[in-house]
Amino acid sequence: MTRTTPPRPVDIEAVFPALAAHRRTATRLHPRPGAPKTGESSLAGPLLWPADEPWPVCTAVHPKGRGHLLSDVHLRRRIQDEARGRDHTDQQQLLLEGMRSGVHIPDLGDAEPLPLLAVAQLRTQDVPDLRGPDGCDLLQMFWCPFEVHGPDRTIDVVLKWRRAEDVGTVLTPQPQPPVVGREECVPSTCVLHPEQVVEHEYLGLLDEDLQEEIAEWEEGLLDEADAEDGEDGEDGEEASDSSAPAASYATYEEYEAAMAAARAEEPDEIDYMSDLSVAPGWKVGGYASWHLTGPAPVDCARCGTPMPPLLTVDTWECDGASRSWLPVEDRAGEDPRVIDPVGVYLGRGQMRVHTCPTDPTHPHRLSFQ
Repeated sequence: MTRTTPPRPVDIEAVFPALAAHRRTATRLHPRPGAPKTGESSLAGPLLWPADEPWPVCTAVHPKGRGHLLSDVHLRRRIQDEARGRDHTDQQQLLLEGMRSGVHIPDLGDAEPLPLLAVAQLRTQDVPDLRGPDGCDLLQMFWCPFEVHGPDRTIDVVLKWRRAEDVGTVLTPQPQPPVVGREECVPSTCVLHPEQVVEHEYLGLLDEDLQEEIAEWEEGLLDEADAEDGEDGEDGEEASDSSAPAASYATYEEYEAAMAAARAEEPDEIDYMSDLSVAPGWKVGGYASWHLTGPAPVDCARCGTPMPPLLTVDTWECDGASRSWLPVEDRAGEDPRVIDPVGVYLGRGQMRVHTCPTDPTHPHRLSFQ
């Protein structure tokens, strides 16, 4: 199934023609649970990895036997999916209670090499905004599932560019780390539905005059909405009863359904940051959002060139503020797995991998929001 982002609620370049100079394409990956094949673009799927090439490993010194068993992480997610809409069985509850963080492999030394997690495989033929070194048509990304690397004590990401046609016999089985630091460092296996969209620069990086014009325009929209609300009140519509008791729900699915119904009844509010600039979710290319920290330079350590984001790793396909980006095909039913299909939570919800546009082989950098 394809995924289609709805048209933006406003043609923002028609309102502000200057934004045409701040336009860039991005490819939304739209990951969804599935079973990708070895040669396909995917998250956490089997890689087109040569049998005669060593698998990437983490050689940094840090605890590697303490955490969560990777097998437990996968089992927990299967149980949760199977139990969606009903209570856990006694057997499932017993299994869940036995999944604990701790020292699972005491003999695994802190300095021993640890296989990296295969996180993503992206083909340039599937992802229009994916551009790598000349001749390379396949990007494979790994990371260590322990966030303790470097001075910032964050996750360590490894990128591998290659030509797919150069891969002969594929490595099988493919190595995996037995233990992971956090469950949220483990991506669920997903197929991808790439879709190219248009983005506009983050508000705080536009020139001040344009920022002020956009702010005034947004205030005007709010004034119009307030005026319409006032007219509705004069027509005698009942106001919501804030003293009504809070509802209780028997299951999480009932809660999700109730929240979805409530959101559907809310009036739509449009703003540049949420609806008209930077797309949410996993994506390649496009612009970076600096909504938590404010803009910060990300320049190549080798040549000083500003580095745009190559890949954005996001917790949500969209959130409450950015719901206008939810694909048309996913709006019926509001399956919670559509909103959080991958199960990854890094930083404060978002991590970006930046690469040098002058030479993609220069060391990449990470930024977090």
